[in-house]
Amino acid sequence: MTEYGRGPGPEPWHPEDPLYGDDGWGGQQAHVGQQSPYGGQPQQQYPQPQYGDWTQGQQSGYDQQQYQYYDEQGHQQYAGQDQQFAGQDQQQYAVHTPQQYQHQGGWDATGTHGHVPYAADPGDPYGQQPVAYGGEQPDFYGTEDAYPPPVPPGRRSPEPKTDPDPETGWDPGEDQGEHAFFAGGGDDEDDEAESRSGRGERRGKKPVKSKKRRTGCACMVVVLVFGGGLGTVGYFGWKYYQNRFGPAPDYAGSGNGEQVTVTIPKGAGGWEIGQKLREAGVVESADAFVSALQANPKGKGLQEGVYTLEKQMSAASAVQLMLDPKSQNNVIVTPGERNAGVYAAIDKKLQLSTGTTRKIAKQQSRKLGLPSWAQSSGQVQDPLEGFLFPGTYAAAKGMKPDAILKQMVTQAKEKYAAYDLQTKAKALGLNNAFQLVTVMSLVQAEGKTHDDFRKMAEVVYNRLKPTNTETNQLLQFDSTYNYLKGTSNIHISEKEINSNQSPYNTYTHKGLPPGPIGNPGEDAMKAALNPTRDGWIYFVATDGTTNTEFAKTYAEFQQLKDKFNATSGN
Repeated sequence: MTEYGRGPGPEPWHPEDPLYGDDGWGGQQAHVGQQSPYGGQPQQQYPQPQYGDWTQGQQSGYDQQQYQYYDEQGHQQYAGQDQQFAGQDQQQYAVHTPQQYQHQGGWDATGTHGHVPYAADPGDPYGQQPVAYGGEQPDFYGTEDAYPPPVPPGRRSPEPKTDPDPETGWDPGEDQGEHAFFAGGGDDEDDEAESRSGRGERRGKKPVKSKKRRTGCACMVVVLVFGGGLGTVGYFGWKYYQNRFGPAPDYAGSGNGEQVTVTIPKGAGGWEIGQKLREAGVVESADAFVSALQANPKGKGLQEGVYTLEKQMSAASAVQLMLDPKSQNNVIVTPGERNAGVYAAIDKKLQLSTGTTRKIAKQQSRKLGLPSWAQSSGQVQDPLEGFLFPGTYAAAKGMKPDAILKQMVTQAKEKYAAYDLQTKAKALGLNNAFQLVTVMSLVQAEGKTHDDFRKMAEVVYNRLKPTNTETNQLLQFDSTYNYLKGTSNIHISEKEINSNQSPYNTYTHKGLPPGPIGNPGEDAMKAALNPTRDGWIYFVATDGTTNTEFAKTYAEFQQLKDKFNATSGN
């Protein structure tokens, strides 16, 4: 800032001083007889002297201090204590009412104003070139987006006082009004609205009122966002707790009366069974079924098969019903059971006439998947005997008997193949695997307990030896004669036995019977493959039912026989 014209006031007074804020002051001046540069008409150009040539053709005198003031229309005026601006011409502002400067003393007679003498920049090659007046000065106030002219601090109007809300009567007080977020705008928007409002007033347009209708919408958005987030977190948290710590979903009651048949495959565990029941609509969840199965003391006895249940049963009632034989549409083959009993059970489950399954078994025995080493000679009473492996098999109404029999034969074939009966038979002194299955059936029929099976197997092998002089290779088993007769009688007279010459009568025929006399279980299988080596050759069920005692000599056998006669009253 130059020292030229500086008085005791805080701001420079000359309107053309470039350090006085905005250059727009020059754009509002016009000579008498000329139109304002903002009127949209061509402007008269005045030559502008170069900097540093202040006294060329003009002279200004400043004898005393200068002060600024504004007239009623907001235009800037300058005055001194004892001087006025005088000249041959008078300038007036074209905006609003014209204001004139009277040139006296220091203004030249040409009517042009002198510029403040600034020395040219020696480094600026364009500093000495004259520039037409207004040629490089943009119009800052003539457009719609222009800012209002600066207002001196002394002339600025105070901020309007906030009135209380006419509806609620609430006065927020200083700096405690609505936040810009809820008012729908910020400080920048307020400033812009204020500036545009000022320009509108100058142009005679109606000022734009700020809109504050977003308050409710903004609050609603905030509530929805936070409420939705909390609801989502709460829902997934509750689901996580239910899955990890809450009780499993379960129906109540013993069913809705609608029956459904569910097939449980062999080897299925509690979870797999629960999944099948859930898919059939019996239980609500597999977890509930597993918990109920574990809580039931007899739960481990649940077997594969077909079960008739009801929909929407509680898990506990479903387990209880599945353990009840009445709910099972199955045929259960017990260890040692003869084929005749299996055939009758299938006829009953499938609601077929008696003898239907036996007839199909005899006709299609070779089509049911028997092992290649199985025999079906004329002396074999039933080719499927010994090949209907003990277990539980589905037998619901509408199924075919041959399909059920095939399941049993397949199971037996797999078991026998797993033990490699062909190789084991040779090691035990037998001719083939078929004879080994026959030995297993004998062990199963004569043995009473698990401990009896291995001793009974040794008795069979010792009596089959050519060196056997105690019985001369005669097995003398009542079980073979009972199989022939289809009975289970322990009181058989010697006369009756000796008079029958069937190959299944081991009292009159040496060696093994033509084929198995029942379907051995896995315990009997293992015992036949691993007999004892203690020299047992005799045995007697002294109580006639479960207590079997063994002997190595004939004398010991007589003692056991007498004990049996005393017990049974024979």
